[in-house]
Amino acid sequence: MTQHPPGDDRDSEDDLPDHLDDEDVEAQQRDVPRSGPLRFARMTGSSIAGRDAAPWVTDFLNAAYYRRAVGERDVDDLRFAFGVLTTYWYNKDTQRRLHLSDLVAFHKAFGSERFQTDRSARGTLSRGQLEEGAAKLLGDWFPEAYVDDARRGWGIGFATIADREAYNPERRRVLARMGELTPESAPLEEQTWHTYPPVRMPSAAAVIDALTRVETWPDYASEIGRFTPLRAGGLDGQTFEIEVAAGTDSGRPIFTRGYVTITALVTPDDPEALAAYFAALEDGLARYGKEEPRAVPLGGTPLVGFDLTTHQGHFMGNGHNRLLLYELDGVAWVKAAGTWDPMPWHIDRAYRIAGREAQHAFWGQGEVERLSMLHQLALQIAS
Repeated sequence: MTQHPPGDDRDSEDDLPDHLDDEDVEAQQRDVPRSGPLRFARMTGSSIAGRDAAPWVTDFLNAAYYRRAVGERDVDDLRFAFGVLTTYWYNKDTQRRLHLSDLVAFHKAFGSERFQTDRSARGTLSRGQLEEGAAKLLGDWFPEAYVDDARRGWGIGFATIADREAYNPERRRVLARMGELTPESAPLEEQTWHTYPPVRMPSAAAVIDALTRVETWPDYASEIGRFTPLRAGGLDGQTFEIEVAAGTDSGRPIFTRGYVTITALVTPDDPEALAAYFAALEDGLARYGKEEPRAVPLGGTPLVGFDLTTHQGHFMGNGHNRLLLYELDGVAWVKAAGTWDPMPWHIDRAYRIAGREAQHAFWGQGEVERLSMLHQLALQIAS
């Protein structure tokens, strides 16, 4: 089992780029809140978008997806829209966030189409309109490249395979400026231990192949959340930016983000570590969970487990989630199981108002496919 020190976020000032935009320079020149309500309030939207870009970025995503009637939504259209934003950011000459000044380019590419009511409802964009606008904004190559597995990765469409192979995810990590790791530290009996319903998968081998190719994680984004890897390399020690949307049914989503790092990973390559990891989890759930079911049902065979430990400012506070893969009667299942400290008042209030239902749905509770990343994973690897 691979583990990393709880206080090691693997960042240093040496990783910062030579040139940052005005917002980044300003951030370096003032004290960034290390914890508490101020830091929590800063964790809104996406690391690639500055605060002045938030209104038009949100409006673009609403037009592409959230403003549609629920029955007319296709999650892949939302992933495509995020792909347009992320590819545009990556292709800019300077390493900076999106800002209000970038609205002009997006308005030229997509603005008038939102009022073509013969092609989509007023104020929305159909998939065809998204593709046409993306071609204007990024180049004729983009729509075809985005649906090509060989030219898509990290939620970005690349003009060539060589361009994809040259991508450095560290570029986005520098903008993230995440805080230290914050694993749970309260007495065990005060922590929350919770498991989510398992989601059936086409095969264990397909799950392992998908999750170990971390550049594909944005392909499994749901209506309410997406994971983007921020480090070079594979699953072990990987850090993800999580972008979460609450209130999506209303068509007026609220966006926030958090960061997690994989601090433990067990596989059949180390049977003793695998057995110890799942034994400890089952013991914790039995001792401290409130009528929680087993992580792996009796008769099941655990295959893979890994911990996703929070960084400062995470919307769930201090703790870690686990993703677990097991087989039962020849069928592969994936489920999540989390352990969390009692939430500070500012996080608990936000969680109760806008986060609880989204968090549960994201990990499969309620079995609404468009909301759950695990259901989207199952759909994608089956296609």
